Amino acid sequence: GILSKVSSRVPPPMTPSQPTICPLANGMPTLDAERVRLRPFRCEDAPEVFRLYADKEAVRYGFAPEMNGLDDAQTLIAETLRLAAEQTLFHFGVALRESDRVVGHATLFAWERKHRRAELGYSIERSHWGRGLGTEAAGALVRFGFEELGLRRFEADVDPRNVGSIRVLEKLGFLREGFLRERWELGGELQDGVFFGLLRREWRG
Repeated sequence: GILSKVSSRVPPPMTPSQPTICPLANGMPTLDAERVRLRPFRCEDAPEVFRLYADKEAVRYGFAPEMNGLDDAQTLIAETLRLAAEQTLFHFGVALRESDRVVGHATLFAWERKHRRAELGYSIERSHWGRGLGTEAAGALVRFGFEELGLRRFEADVDPRNVGSIRVLEKLGFLREGFLRERWELGGELQDGVFFGLLRREWRG
């Protein structure tokens, strides 16, 4: 599927022996920050989803599904809802609270319940860069993970050239934990990875 690059890294859904009560059991929640709202994608978001992922510069260093038209956007939306229902990956739309227009995404994936850790990713439409919206969106997702899902650790893998994304993580208290050479090959380009981690006990909230 269109999300296979990310979803292939997550564990299978909970087994019956694990707790079944979960804040995500009835679907994805809505998470509010000061200016943005993290919410499930809807079918009517397809034009905004297409605009976000068709901008290769905006998604150069991260999740960049093939996006040739609105049909691809609709496929992506349907797949995000399916994966959320399976509780394997949670791909939120980042919408402006004042208009509810989607201008980005924030994703919680690789959720390992046994070890209480997960990874996060995010992207904001280029016309909204420099406004701090990425920090708000990622911060809302981190808060949800620590306070509602009971995580003890978040991880993130960022291209060292992605200065804006690194700045977001550092504002949230993430620490650099490693450098992985040529970890990814995206769009025919080899990309290094800087590995970041944030522990619940270190989180400033």
